[in-house]
Amino acid sequence: MSTPALANMGNTGSTYGLFPTDVASAQALSLFNTSTSATYYNPANLAASRHSEITGAIFHAEHDLNVDSSNPNYDGNVLDRPSQQLMLGLKADLSGLMKSEHPIYLGFVAGVEKFGKEMLAFTSSAEGENAQYLQYDRQPLFLAAGIGSNVWRGIKFGAALQVTLHNDAELTITNNLAGETEYERLNVESRSKFRPIVGLTMNVGETFCRVKGCSLDGLDMAINYRASTDSQTTVDANAQIPGVIPSPGVDIDVYNVIDSYQPAVTTAGFKYDFGRWRLGFTGEYQQWSDLSSELADDTIKDQAGLEFEDIFIPRVGLEVDLNDVFMLTSGVAWEKSPLKGRSSLDVNYVDADRLVVGLGLSANFKHVPMIAHPVTMNVGYQFQQLDERDFDLSRSQGPGNPDVTYATVSTDGEVHVFAGSISLKF
Repeated sequence: MSTPALANMGNTGSTYGLFPTDVASAQALSLFNTSTSATYYNPANLAASRHSEITGAIFHAEHDLNVDSSNPNYDGNVLDRPSQQLMLGLKADLSGLMKSEHPIYLGFVAGVEKFGKEMLAFTSSAEGENAQYLQYDRQPLFLAAGIGSNVWRGIKFGAALQVTLHNDAELTITNNLAGETEYERLNVESRSKFRPIVGLTMNVGETFCRVKGCSLDGLDMAINYRASTDSQTTVDANAQIPGVIPSPGVDIDVYNVIDSYQPAVTTAGFKYDFGRWRLGFTGEYQQWSDLSSELADDTIKDQAGLEFEDIFIPRVGLEVDLNDVFMLTSGVAWEKSPLKGRSSLDVNYVDADRLVVGLGLSANFKHVPMIAHPVTMNVGYQFQQLDERDFDLSRSQGPGNPDVTYATVSTDGEVHVFAGSISLKF
C-alpha cells in the first residue's frame, strides 16, 4: 500500500495549506475561504455562496532541511524528499433534498500522497542516531466531510469530520535460530477515528445593521475549532523458537505508536472588504501540550522525555482584484515551534520557529467554450524559512549505563511549496 515514510506530527492542512489559495495566504484567509477547503478550515463558509463546485488540485512541497554540526557524521541534509499530493474537493447544495428548501451545503475534501500512488504512508519515528524533523515529510491520506448552513441574519454555522486511522496488528511466528520462519499468522485491522470540526461565521453588517450602505457590511468575523487527532498503530507479536523459546513463546507488544499527530486548534479572526481589496487577520491557538502525555504511552518514544507547549500563530492575508478576471493573494505568518527542550533520547527530534510567506494568483473565466458556468484557476507558492536552533543528539546505553550525548546540531533549512487547481462551478 505504501513506501516507507518517516513519521511527522503535522499534516497537509496545518503544515502548508490544502489548496492554492490557502498556500498563497499562508492560511491567513483560510478561515474565510468559501471554496471546498472550507470543509476543513471553517465548514460554516460552505454556505457563504450559493453555487456548487468541484475542484481538482495538485500539490508539491520541496524540502531542504539540514542540521549543522562540528561532527561531520551528523552534519548535512536531513530531509530532501518532496511531499506530493493530488487533492479533490466537492461542494454541493443539498437544499433540494429538504422539504423546507433551507440551504444546506455539503463539503468533501480528499488528498492522496505521491500523486495518487500512496494512500497509507506510515513508518513511525525509529530510535537512531540521526536527527529527524518534527513537522515535515510525507502526509497520510487526507479525508474530511462536512455541512454548512445559514442560521440567522448573516450568521452561518458548520460542522465537519476529518477521518484518521488507528491500526491494530497481531503477529504470531515460529522460526529457527537462523531466522527462517516456519509458521506465521498476521491479522491487521484498521479503525476509523473521527476528528470533529465546528465553525461559525458572522457578517457583522448583515447581523446588526438595518440600513443600506452600513460600514460594517464589509466586516466578517469567524471562529473555528478542530479537535486533536492522530494516526497510530499497535502491534501484538508472539515469537517461538523450538528448543529455545517453547510455547507459549515471548510476547512482544508495541503500543500506541503515534504518527501524524494534529493538536486541538482554535482559530479566530476577521476580514474586511474594502471593495477591490480585502484584508484579513487570524490568530491560531494550537494545543500541543497534550502530545506530551500521549507520547508517554508510545512504546518507541516513551523514553525520550518529549515535552511540548501550546503555541499562538498570527497570520495576515491580503486579496487584491487586479481586474475582472485576475486576483492576487498574499499572506505571512510566524509559526513558533511547539517542541520544548533540546534533547529527546534516542528519537532525536529537531524543530524550529519558521517564517511563512505566500503568494498566489487566481483567474476567474466567466465564458469558457462548452461550459455553462465560470471556471476558476488558481496557482499558489509558499516559502518557509526555518530559524536556527540548537539540539543535542543522544542515545541510551542500556540498563545501568549512563545516557550519552554524542553531537550538538543546529537547525537550518527552507521549504518551497507549489500548488495549482482548477474549479468548475455548477
